[in-house]
Amino acid sequence: MSTLAAANSGPLAGVLVVDLSRALAGPHAGMMLGDMGARVIKVEPPGGDESRGWGPPFLPGSDGREHATYFLGCNRNKESIAVDLKTDEGKELLARLAARADVLVENFRPGVLDRLGFGMERLHDLNPGLIILSITGFGHDGPEGDRPGYDQIAQGEAGLMSVTGPSPDEPTRCGLPVGDVLAGMYGAFGVVAALVERGRTGRGQVVRTSLLAAVVGAHAFYGPRYTVAGEVPRTTGNYHPSICPYGLYRSADGFVQIGVANDALWQRFAPVFGLDRADWATNRQRVADHDEVNAAVNAVFGGLPAADLLATLGRLGIPAGKVRDLAEVYTWEQTRSQGLLVEVDHAALGPVTLPGPPVRFDAGGRTWHLPPPTLDQHGDAIRAWLAEPVKE
Repeated sequence: MSTLAAANSGPLAGVLVVDLSRALAGPHAGMMLGDMGARVIKVEPPGGDESRGWGPPFLPGSDGREHATYFLGCNRNKESIAVDLKTDEGKELLARLAARADVLVENFRPGVLDRLGFGMERLHDLNPGLIILSITGFGHDGPEGDRPGYDQIAQGEAGLMSVTGPSPDEPTRCGLPVGDVLAGMYGAFGVVAALVERGRTGRGQVVRTSLLAAVVGAHAFYGPRYTVAGEVPRTTGNYHPSICPYGLYRSADGFVQIGVANDALWQRFAPVFGLDRADWATNRQRVADHDEVNAAVNAVFGGLPAADLLATLGRLGIPAGKVRDLAEVYTWEQTRSQGLLVEVDHAALGPVTLPGPPVRFDAGGRTWHLPPPTLDQHGDAIRAWLAEPVKE
């Protein structure tokens, strides 16, 4: 067995994932499975995953190439092999990988795998126990299932932008690629569920999700506001539509966020800041009068330094915080204490620090991490491993 395939700790140790995906949603799912201990082989076209060219920023590597930080952010804990799936040699290699794999991840447009000769039926003929994760833009079927999808397009189509931004007249994308990331998360969750089921039945199946499904699945309380109450939610800027006061407020020297999420918290909060009016005693009353409540909180907070405000709110037990930029987040000791940064040794960039896995285990978690691979970095080793006899 290749040293690359050596067992690593983690709940999914021993699971082999073939990752055919590119860009972000599929690679994020593959990365999550790798974080859990799976061996993930990223199969890239000869030119590489398109996100290798998404930048700036780019970092110059010892291999004479420029490396996009975008790619580094969603491909840790993977090996890379470059394969042209349009050639007979490439198809044969993929067939051998699929026959050995536990999971295959793909985010091609519907029909692409079929045209390559690897439709779902063929993949299950090669390996009845294979779990196939298929991520699309808008679903694999339905009247618009063949549409390509990217994150911002899905944010708009799936309603997220209609409830984000300063006003209903300014629909705004979320700064983070939440459609892609959520699709990857839902997909990885579906894979783990299918692995559990396979333990009972011995057979794999197809797990499907999409950017559309992922964003709609995250509508939370906004969804039933329309489906049950018949109201169409609109953006409320930096204030919560159903809790008050809850949002972003301006202090004398910056911004402070608070979440007075129930009436018990309000009873602690209001007297200290001179806001204990009888007609604001309940959350329902405060939401009905949210403009005046928020204006009153801003008026009080505007005369106080943020540090003093946060100290007072902390003593009162009121959920509160400041707005950090990413430099502050990644240098914050709390972030580091949660294992949210990992050090890896990249083949062309040397030692680099990356955002780390967001899930921790008290015992049995992954103990080391692979850096994002250079293109075809492990191609020779993977081909040699595939040439070895399959151990029963």
